[in-house]
Order: sequence, then structure tokens, then C-alpha cells
Amino acid sequence: MLHLQSESTQRWLLHVDQHLNELLIDHAHCERKAATTALNLMNAYTEDLELCREMSRVVEEELEHFFMVIEILEKRQIPFRRLAVGPYGRELNRLIRSAEPDRAVDRLLVASLIEARSCERFSLLSEHVRERDSELADFYAGLFESEARHHTTYVRLAEHFAPRALVRERLDQLSKMEAEIIATGSDLPRMHS
Repeated sequence: MLHLQSESTQRWLLHVDQHLNELLIDHAHCERKAATTALNLMNAYTEDLELCREMSRVVEEELEHFFMVIEILEKRQIPFRRLAVGPYGRELNRLIRSAEPDRAVDRLLVASLIEARSCERFSLLSEHVRERDSELADFYAGLFESEARHHTTYVRLAEHFAPRALVRERLDQLSKMEAEIIATGSDLPRMHS
């Protein structure tokens, strides 16, 4: 369902154990960036009204999630601040082809893979902290459905720009490269490190 070709490793769970506060801050940034991505797609492909409708829903949900994470930070007295950006998104965005309509397909599929990885990480995080922090575990379990829906929405919208078979082939290619990026990882404790 998520089109991921790898699973998160124990290395990431060590980040969870050692830097949970920083991961929560990064999560807020991820939600804000996801809203920005959806808005940018609306602006780039404004003539595609279905895409614009879907992206407006994504923007609303991502901003809602942003403020939900901010609320968690405030409740836990964790100051929200800027963080150094990890390499994951940058590396994925380098894979986007430059000529249209390939660019549209890749932008949507990269967004879909980021949502899929978030979905996988939220589920893993929920299970990992369940015994010691049931409130946080429930929060992350509750995000699974919307992240999975965003993933499938992006894949479906890519089919506005190329036939389904080509979209699926490109999704497989990008998913393989995403797995390599996630395997390389980062020393920064991030949702996508």
C-alpha cells in the first residue's frame, strides 16, 4: 500500500530514544513543509482543478497536524525552534526530472514517498513509545490514516500527467532510490533521518 522498498532500522529508533524532543520539533516542521508542498503544487498546476481541490484538503490537514504537534510541544514545555535541515528531502528532490510532464509526475511521486515514509515512521514511533508514553503513542497512531491517504492521493494525481503504467514504473524507481537515501541516513535526529 505504501510503495516503500525498505523498513526503518533500529538506528532511527535510537534517535527516538535519545532525541525525542528534537524529533517532535522536526515533525512540526515536516507538517509545515508538507502544507507548503501541496500549496506549491496547486500553484504550479492551477489549471488542474481536481489537483487543486485535493491539494487544498492536504494543506488544511497538514496545517492542522502542524498545530497539533505545536500543542504537544507546548504541553511538554519544549520550545519550538528552527532546526538544521536533514538531507532526506533534498536528496529526494534532486531526483525530480526537469521537463514537464515528467516534472509533475516526479513532484507528486516524491511527495507521495515522503508521506509514505512518514506513515511508516509514525506507526513505528507509536509502537515504540506505547508502554512509556501512551498519549504520544495514540497521537501518532491517529495520524496513520491521513498520511496514508495523502500518499495514495499524490500517486493518483500523478496519473493526470502520465499513463498509470508509467506512473507505477516511475514510483518503483523512485521508491528504490528513496530506500537508498533512507539507508544512508543522517546523524541528525529527524523524522526522515
